[in-house]
Amino acid sequence: MRKDKQKVIGEPMTDEQVAVFLNARPYNSDESVELHLLVRAYRGLRVEDFERFLVMFKAAGHDLNAVGADGRTFLATVREHAQGEDYVAVLEAAGAR
Repeated sequence: MRKDKQKVIGEPMTDEQVAVFLNARPYNSDESVELHLLVRAYRGLRVEDFERFLVMFKAAGHDLNAVGADGRTFLATVREHAQGEDYVAVLEAAGAR
């Protein structure tokens, strides 16, 4: 981001807005629904909203430790991201391994 630009952060999201991320479905039938939902939420939500999403995700019966075609969990992927530390913490607190 340029130095003269300010980061714009909107209003806190409501539970209904966070829950919308549970409705996404993969474009490819070979892709895991769980991993698709987690990736979309990770890319679109701030960490505090992502934490609330994880509660809803688990309550809906989704598997937080689902494995993709590459044999990796979502947590393993996020651990490799330079700025994913806060997301790793909430994933682990929610039971991701």
